[in-house]
Amino acid sequence: MVAAEQAVFDTGVSVDALMRRAGEAAGEMIWRLGGNTPTLVLCGPGNNGGDGYVLAQFLGQKGVPVTVAALTEPRTDAARHAGARYQGEVIALADANAHPQVVDCLFGSGLTRSIDDAVWRVFSSLIKKASRSFAVDLPSGADADQAIWLNDPLHFDHVLALGAFKYAHLLEPVASACGAVSLIDIGVDVPDGAVTQISKPSIAPPDAQSHKYRRGLVVVVAGAMVGAALLAARAAQGTGAGYVKILGVGDAPAGLPADIVWQRADEPEAVSAALADPRIGAVLVGPGLGRGADAEALVDAAMACAHPLVLDADALHLLGNRREGLANRTAPVALTPHHGEFTALSEAVSVATDAPNKASRTARLAKALRACVLYKGADSVIAAPDGRVIIADRRCSWLSVAGTGDVLAGCITARLANHGVALHAVAEAVWLQDRAARYAGPAFTAGQLAKTLPLAVESCLDR
Repeated sequence: MVAAEQAVFDTGVSVDALMRRAGEAAGEMIWRLGGNTPTLVLCGPGNNGGDGYVLAQFLGQKGVPVTVAALTEPRTDAARHAGARYQGEVIALADANAHPQVVDCLFGSGLTRSIDDAVWRVFSSLIKKASRSFAVDLPSGADADQAIWLNDPLHFDHVLALGAFKYAHLLEPVASACGAVSLIDIGVDVPDGAVTQISKPSIAPPDAQSHKYRRGLVVVVAGAMVGAALLAARAAQGTGAGYVKILGVGDAPAGLPADIVWQRADEPEAVSAALADPRIGAVLVGPGLGRGADAEALVDAAMACAHPLVLDADALHLLGNRREGLANRTAPVALTPHHGEFTALSEAVSVATDAPNKASRTARLAKALRACVLYKGADSVIAAPDGRVIIADRRCSWLSVAGTGDVLAGCITARLANHGVALHAVAEAVWLQDRAARYAGPAFTAGQLAKTLPLAVESCLDR
């Protein structure tokens, strides 16, 4: 964003002119949402405060009763000029009273240290007492790049992102406190970068020449807890796989659906032989696997196969000593760690976790392992080895139930079997799982989630 603003300045546009654009655009949004609600605008000493003076002047000209509460006198030239143009009332922040509508323009996205406790108490009290609260660019008290709170978390009803989204708009723990987030166009051309926000996928339906193998044969390697493998298999069916097979020890478990094939493979050699089938589209290992010697042998067999591979759950804990096996593979690999697994995996392969935020940490691990990495959570992050990153923010909170990770792993494997591109497969699956969760309604189980996946796929069909 800094570079994009500088590019505008290099064309001859002044800082003052860009501030007027930003403040008036933000003011327009606030006026459209809040109408003539009496408004308190909190202005800090920098350019975020300057935006506040501009929008306060805009609202006043619209007939909105406006008061500006200033922390200090403006300290940048552009903010001083904006303050001088403002024709309304200015009071000290310490003297401000509660208003129905409050706009935060104290510090914005440039903040890198915590706000003084005395100031924070006054500021947070005003925000909490308001019926509607806005933050211009970013809530004060949050670090834009690290996506962390420098002070106590504070919820806002609406955040107006100026010019481009920042990491804190999309990553926890700040994102969920931002309420609604609107991107405000201020005439700055922010070029496409390596980091993007997840979007609805476009999925082609099977063509007239399709058959079960062309649509994708998914193989799930079962371990100690067969139920997890079954959940993943059901999810793979619901996400478009043409044929789903489970490799497991002993006879098929009671109640196995007739449309899921159970192939008995009691020894690692039998698993390896089954995985040599050239018709396989993708292999999943990890759900319910266990971590003993038998599980290690299954991971080794899966990593040795020539097919696209998804490593999930227990398989991730067994991956540390097998890093070279990933480097030697030519077929794509996707890894799906949650926070604990991500930390353990990073430590096992000696990848530093001191990067500024979750997106950069995920990209670092993906590059080190030469694999696509999905760092799961309320703000899931997907990274490819080449540095591309996709952020999936604000996922359905009802997904926080046992078994949904197995469902997601099955979704990923089905999409990978369909087209063989790991980054796209993971992004498609993450989007589909979230949409399926919203179709499932509140308090669903993982099995119920798997049943709504076809509805999610239908919503994405490229007809």
